[in-house]
Amino acid sequence: MCLVFVCGEEEKVVSRQPAPGACPYCGGIILAMDVERGWNFCFLPLYFKTKRRYCCSICNRSLLLH
Repeated sequence: MCLVFVCGEEEKVVSRQPAPGACPYCGGIILAMDVERGWNFCFLPLYFKTKRRYCCSICNRSLLLH
């Protein structure tokens, strides 16, 4: 007997807009991105969540807010 689970995770950038401030590492423009993450099981969507991420447009570092 063979049992196969087909699971997958998908990330998609929904929107991008400039955020106020500058990158503390290189001084570049900060981008605020809305990222939609979804999990699939056998090509059926199970879970969707949208998060906002911040990154620099020049050095591509991920930035965290404190």
